[in-house]
Amino acid sequence: MKGKFFLILPNIRSCHNVGAMFRTADAFGIDKIFLVGYTPVPPKPQIDKVSLGAEKWVPFETKKNLKILIQKLKKNNIKIVALEKTNKSNDINKFKYKGDIALIVGNEVEGVSEDIIRLCDEVLHIPMQGKKESLNVSIAGGIAMHILRKNS
Repeated sequence: MKGKFFLILPNIRSCHNVGAMFRTADAFGIDKIFLVGYTPVPPKPQIDKVSLGAEKWVPFETKKNLKILIQKLKKNNIKIVALEKTNKSNDINKFKYKGDIALIVGNEVEGVSEDIIRLCDEVLHIPMQGKKESLNVSIAGGIAMHILRKNS
């Protein structure tokens, strides 16, 4: 049996990205989404339009403070994983895990901040082959959810 899988969306600006994440979270059986900081919260027409109803059945919770959420999840033995390209990040395709996991995807412009990365158990990146070194947050989140589900 697979462990619990949580998705953490801190300070995501775009309702369309949030809606896409709800829809993708439904596809990969995410147990709960945490909407943190100023991330838009359903119901909102722009979220609802993109999520195609997933916001009605994918459980979610709002939180003000990401650091406090991470500490709480860690106390419950949930592995905290950030999706961010750094000098020390690991290829997501090589990451294997057992148990419960929480995936943090970063803000559209600034990504996952250095102080949050220091709190994480793992920092993973999606290998890129083109000239761009980043993806839209909802696309990257979808790829990460797929790979992490497959590798659990």
